[in-house]
Order: sequence, then C-alpha cells, then structure tokens
Amino acid sequence: MSAYFPKIKAIAYEGPDSKNPLAFKHYDAKAKVLGKTMAQHLRFAVCYWHTFKGLGVDPFGPGTILREYNKHSDPMKVAEATLDFAFEFFEKLGVGFWCFHDRDIAPEAETLAETNRRLDHIVRLAKKRQRDTGIKLLWGTTNAFSHRRFMAGAATNPDPAVFAYAAAQVKKAMEITHELGGAGYVFWGGREGYDTLLNTDLKRELDHLAAFLHMAVEYKKKIGFKGQLYIEPKPKEPTKHQYDFDAGNCHAFLLKYGLADDFKLNIEANHATLAGHTFQHELAYCVANGLLGSIDANRGDLLLGWDTDQFPLDLYDTTLAMYTVLRGGGFTTGGLNFDAKVRRQSIDPEDLFHAHIGAMDAFARGLKIAAALIKDKVLDNFVKQRYAGWDRGLGRRIERGEVGFEELEQYTLEHGEPELKSGRQEMLENILNDYIR
Repeated sequence: MSAYFPKIKAIAYEGPDSKNPLAFKHYDAKAKVLGKTMAQHLRFAVCYWHTFKGLGVDPFGPGTILREYNKHSDPMKVAEATLDFAFEFFEKLGVGFWCFHDRDIAPEAETLAETNRRLDHIVRLAKKRQRDTGIKLLWGTTNAFSHRRFMAGAATNPDPAVFAYAAAQVKKAMEITHELGGAGYVFWGGREGYDTLLNTDLKRELDHLAAFLHMAVEYKKKIGFKGQLYIEPKPKEPTKHQYDFDAGNCHAFLLKYGLADDFKLNIEANHATLAGHTFQHELAYCVANGLLGSIDANRGDLLLGWDTDQFPLDLYDTTLAMYTVLRGGGFTTGGLNFDAKVRRQSIDPEDLFHAHIGAMDAFARGLKIAAALIKDKVLDNFVKQRYAGWDRGLGRRIERGEVGFEELEQYTLEHGEPELKSGRQEMLENILNDYIR
C-alpha cells in the first residue's frame, strides 16, 4: 500500500498533558471504563463519503480540496487509490470500523450491470484490506438520492421503474455489505419526501416505502445477512418534508406497517437539531422504545439552518449522548460513525487527522464523564426520588390499571390540592457542570 501520509505516524494516546496535536489526549483504546475498553464502548468508524469524497463543495462554489488519489484519469483507478488512502488513514488513526455508500467506493457506470461489476472489483480489494488490517465494516448503505433518476425519490417515486431501479441498487448494496461482514445496513431516504402536496399522493408513497422495506427484510433473510437494519431519521433538506422526520415519526411508521421488529434507528446529531430536538432527546426516545442502533456523530451550527456536518466537539453533547447510550445498554451492532466533513478551508490531508482526533477525544471524555455520573448515581437518584410516588400507593395502582376516573376523582376530593415539588433543574445543571471538567 502506498504511503499517503509518510510524515504521520500511528496516532497514539499521550494523555491530557500532551501538546502534540497528532496524539490522543483522552481516547485510550485499551483503557477500561465500566468493565469494557473505550474501543468496545465507542466503536469508532470513519465514513467514506465526507472523509474521502467530500472536497469542500458548497452552494456557492466548487471544491477547494485536492487529493492525490483523484489525479488519475480512469475513474476506477481513482476508486482503487481512494481505497488505499482510506485504509492507510483508518490504520494510522486507530479506528476499528468504517462505513460507506455504494457509490462512494465505486463510480456509477452507464449500465447497472457494469456498475455492479465495478463494485465487485472494489469489494474484492476492500475485503483483502479488511483481512490484512483487522478493520471491520460497521455498516453499508445505498446512495439512492444523487442521480437525477431519483429527483422525485427512490422507494417513494411516482414511477415504478425508478422504484425497481432503487430496489436493484439496494439488493446489490446489501449483498456487498454482507460479503464484507457488515454489522448493519442503513436506509437513509435522502429524497423520500415531498416538496409540495400539489403533485404528491402522500398515502401511496408511504405505502410504497413500507413495501420496499418489507422486500429488503425478505431479501436480508434470503441471503443470510445477520446484520441489523437501520433507518436514519432526517427532518428536511433536500426535500421540504421528509417521511423519516425524527425518531418518533420513524417509530410510528414502523409500527403502522409491521416493521418494528426488523429495524432500529441510526441517529444523527445534526438531524436531531434540524428536527427541533436535542441529540440526547432522539437517543433517549430510542432507548425508551428499544430502537437504539447506531449514531452518526457530528454537530450543526445553530446559527445556520442546514446540515453543516461538523465534527463533534461539544462536551455537553458527547457526555449526555454517552450517558444515554450507556444507560440504554450500550452499542451492540452499532457504533459512533463520524458523519462529518472538514471545513472548506481545511485543505490538507493532515486536517483529516486533526478533525477525527478532536472528535474521538471529545467522545472519550464524554464516556468518562458519563461513567462517573452513572457510578455516582447523582442524576439517577434524583429522578428515582422525583417519581417515587409511582412506586407505591396511588401511583402503583394507576400503573397497574386498577383505578379509573371515578376513583381518581374520589382520591382528589379526599386529599385536596397536590403538594408541588421543585424539579431542581438549576441544581442538576450545576452538578453536570461539576462533572464536566
């Protein structure tokens, strides 16, 4: 494998006092936290699309980032060189996983058959890279949103021929994910939504989306793929209204169409804020409903109203995210994928390391802080006490379904006005601050 980063050594843990910008200050892969190593808890993955295909393009100008692997005139040589670059990066960064869209790793050709042959070639190379390095595939997915054929959606397209093309593409992507030993497969409906109801049959599109996902479940079983299927919620952009708006919306859809046993959710931090939620809210909803699958770890800019996909550095976000994940039992098939891109002015390959190091350290700190909160039970004890009335007497009878409106009216007539108790929000925020040091 050619050396794309000859001046950069494998990133090592040097501790919080290190001044080396190319070293971990907090992420120590082998360090134990609550009985598991940091690597086992966090399951870091590098995404292929933003990291290697994101070249600084924005709505006002073309890309600013020049990469060595893009200098080939043959698109398949570019794909091969990109794979070399990627695995050298994975190894030197020290992550255990990666993930991709099908069109990230191999360019689309004039026909589906030729496109699939290109994929097969790159997958053979990727399989060898995985075997040689020990790096595993966290999940695969399909880009059924960039090509003009998908301008009106894929599974929700008004044309059944486009629906069929999307199905063929997903079929192949599931096969290669299975071949590479992927732990999961993600459905992100990039254009599964609408811009105006003037030309949209909403019910029919939702029915078609459900039919598509049922076909995927059936095919997963047919090929023996044991990985977890995920849906990734996103509220808007590019369509005005996405059918997979947020975790609650996805949950309702899965329940309605009998898919709840087959899917979990892949939550993205930036998508949560676009939906008007916090990152922790979306994760907490998933934990409460058995839907927690995997995480696209990033952040948005609250002053901008779109998906900026910045690397996560906010310790409140990383702490509360890991607190919620740990209390929900931790990751099984999922992990933390950095669905984030370096900024338009960060044009050197070295900037990819700085970005990922900072994000991995931020989540490592969040993990340690969350573990301390859980060990000390400072938040758990308060919440338990706040809801203690439901563990006895009237509360227990309500939860057991032993009373109705008449009994509750009689209770209120006998006991009068309830005694109110403070929620102590400011105290709890101060306690959280004490732990985030």
